[in-house]
Formats: sequence, structure tokens, C-alpha cells
Amino acid sequence: MKYIYTAILVPEKDGSGFFARVPDLPGCITTGKDFADAIEQITDAASIWLVDAEDDHPEDINPPSPQCDIERPDNAVLTLIQIDSLAYRAAIDTRAVRKNVSLPAWMAALADKRGINCSQVLQEGLMEKFA
Repeated sequence: MKYIYTAILVPEKDGSGFFARVPDLPGCITTGKDFADAIEQITDAASIWLVDAEDDHPEDINPPSPQCDIERPDNAVLTLIQIDSLAYRAAIDTRAVRKNVSLPAWMAALADKRGINCSQVLQEGLMEKFA
């Protein structure tokens, strides 16, 4: 699933980096050593937050608020972040899980003759279904 949320980045008082949060995702906060790192860190934090919510409590996923409705300090920077939870899952969970599938005998024999990797075809087909 693809999402776009607003992140709030606030410079640390001592200039050591940025505090970042996504107000529409309660508890989604992090820090970054500079502006670019803060965006990377908050995007990662939001990805984790959303993957967890999709799996365990999808009702907690709020729609994005319009930026004009978001309260923020005067020195804050608002930026849009894009999260692709499917791509995030693919990047972090690379474990292989064995699945037993049934195919007609003729189909399995033809796949073998043509050198078709059934596991790869199944993965590709599922990725198309998920998109």
C-alpha cells in the first residue's frame, strides 16, 4: 500500500540535528543528524508504524491531514513523505517460507521441460496481485 503523510521536522535547540514526527501516526517520532537524515529516519519510522498497523490494527491508520490543519512550532518545516509498505516489507523481510502448492501433472511437467521456476512465477504473480 502506498501512503503520503506530512512529517514535521523541528531543529534541535543546540543545532545537533532535527526532531521529526508524523502527527497522523501517533507515537511515530525520531531524530536525524541533519535534514536529509531526519527525512530518511522519519520515513523509515512511518514505514514500520504502517506495516505494524496493517498487520495488527488497520483501524488505527488515519487518513493524512491537510497541512493547513497541522499545528506546529514556528521553526518547524513540514515535508511530505511517501511510504510504500509493500516495498518496505520486501526490503526487510527476505526470509523464504516454504509453501506446498498443487499443480496439474501436465503443467508441472511442462514447466520442468521449459526450465520454468514455479516458485519465481508464483512470487511474481503474487507481487502483481498486491500492487
